[in-house]
Amino acid sequence: MEEKVSIVIPVYNEEESIPHLYKAINDVMVDTGRDYEIIFVDDGSRDGTSSILADLQRKDNKIVIIEFRRNFGQTAAIAAGFDYAEGDVIITMDADLQNDPCDIPRLLEAIKEHDVVSGWRKNRKDKFFSRRFPSVIANWLISKVTGVYLHDYGCTLKAYRKEVVKNIRLYGEMHRFIPAIADWVGASITEVETTHHPRRFGKSKYGISRIVRVLLDLITVKFLQSFSTRPIQAFGPAGLVLGVIGFLIAIYLSYEKIALGLSIGGRPLLLLAVLLIILGVQLVVMGLLGEMLARIYHESQGKTIYIVKRVLGR
Repeated sequence: MEEKVSIVIPVYNEEESIPHLYKAINDVMVDTGRDYEIIFVDDGSRDGTSSILADLQRKDNKIVIIEFRRNFGQTAAIAAGFDYAEGDVIITMDADLQNDPCDIPRLLEAIKEHDVVSGWRKNRKDKFFSRRFPSVIANWLISKVTGVYLHDYGCTLKAYRKEVVKNIRLYGEMHRFIPAIADWVGASITEVETTHHPRRFGKSKYGISRIVRVLLDLITVKFLQSFSTRPIQAFGPAGLVLGVIGFLIAIYLSYEKIALGLSIGGRPLLLLAVLLIILGVQLVVMGLLGEMLARIYHESQGKTIYIVKRVLGR
């Protein structure tokens, strides 16, 4: 028996796109002969999206609708979709018709041999300077920092095995880093070329300001990859180095004061020694506090990053 497929679609003010997207997905999935469900996560839409989704759900019991009380962002919407998905394979895609549902069979074929299949919008139909050029830089930087080399981290069209994403906690702008996080836990990752269409309705919800948030989250991902369970090794070495340098300077100044009788009270070097020792102690203490927080986190339950208003179809 073929595995069930869950298609997770974050939606925010896409009333014009939804009917076209639903029909295209339905046509493709019927042709595949696979059991499937379509999970629309309404991320606090303010237009007619909610009513359109509700009408579709009443006509098709394969549709599941998750409505947020307000706009929590794409990462939260994808996390909610993961939480409610019942499929063995989970596919994520945008609701703006720029991702092509006809690529879904290619992802399903590739997922047979891998745990994560990432889409690559090789011929991307976006503006160069505002969207494509920053994306090239971001993809290069993310690949270098994480060690997971993909052409297009920003492509929402991806396929995941349920057992991989069910244990991943998402927040911030972390949804784009799922392949890197999955690699961290030993998942097999591949990339397939996908079709990308120009936006037909409305306007993009994302601007150049998102780059700052992505860079900050990249730092977080790198820290989590390397030091999430051992933060003392991130702060400890730096603290020890600074502390030792400060201590050696203090010994040298003490020698000048005691053995040579020189005045050291007004010397900047004394202030530097004190500063380095204090910084060293603070960094080591910070690492110890991080160890305690990591222990508490791993022994407690994670918190959700969204609030569901209602769920239709379950």
